[in-house]
Amino acid sequence: MDHPYLTIVHGAATPEEVAALVIAVSARAATSPQPPQKPGLWRKPAYQMRTALTSGSGAWRASSRPH
Repeated sequence: MDHPYLTIVHGAATPEEVAALVIAVSARAATSPQPPQKPGLWRKPAYQMRTALTSGSGAWRASSRPH
């Protein structure tokens, strides 16, 4: 090890403060980043567009079914 990982450049830290700093930095480094979540489908512009209404036998029943 050629150089230290942490260097306190200002102030006089107590051993307890240095230990708390080491724990905080190592805990932060140990956490794995969360994968980005895919946006919900309700945000897609295509889902905000309404399809053309159809007419004919059973059209009112078919209008409530997803396409």
